[in-house]
Amino acid sequence: MKVLLVNGSARVHGNTATALQQIAQALETEGIDTQIFQLGAGAYRDCIACNRCSDLDGHCVFDDDPVNEFLNLAAQADGFVFGTPVYYAHPSGRILSLLDRAFYAGSAAFAHKPGASIAVARRAGTCASVDVLNKYFTINQMPVVSSTYWNVAFGGAPEEALQDAEGMATMRNLGRNMAWMLKCIETGRAAGITVPEPERERTNFIR
Repeated sequence: MKVLLVNGSARVHGNTATALQQIAQALETEGIDTQIFQLGAGAYRDCIACNRCSDLDGHCVFDDDPVNEFLNLAAQADGFVFGTPVYYAHPSGRILSLLDRAFYAGSAAFAHKPGASIAVARRAGTCASVDVLNKYFTINQMPVVSSTYWNVAFGGAPEEALQDAEGMATMRNLGRNMAWMLKCIETGRAAGITVPEPERERTNFIR
């Protein structure tokens, strides 16, 4: 089993990376493989709802940034952790652009797989950011993994989040809970339990 962790920060060694590394270490201790997908400082296009992805086997029509690379990795992953820094009381623009396009184009790569989101800030905006990221899970039939507190940590300077003892414990507990849920799902699958078939209805509020 493997968990794909997404660092929504442009900084490779910032506090978001520090928090994700705590989760990854806890997962690996439980026998779960991990990979951290670093978004980097490059530009990411927004989703323009062109629907061309419907003809491209779950990939985005734009191929000049790492979104399709991420979708290829997501298809092979068993669980996800989305991490973001907080600049203006919401997730980073780059992680939102990535996830909007990834979930629009390749929702099948995520469905019924456990997901968790974390946010790291100097001071405020973490809970609002986690709430935004959790909506990607709840629209796509994904179990949401929780911890022993809100999935947040605090720190300004690089690696300062390590001084947030409660935040780091929250990250490690999140990793353990993710591992437990993945093992439960694997056991259920081996016992013949399959995912439910969803009903499909679509309405507009103006009708």
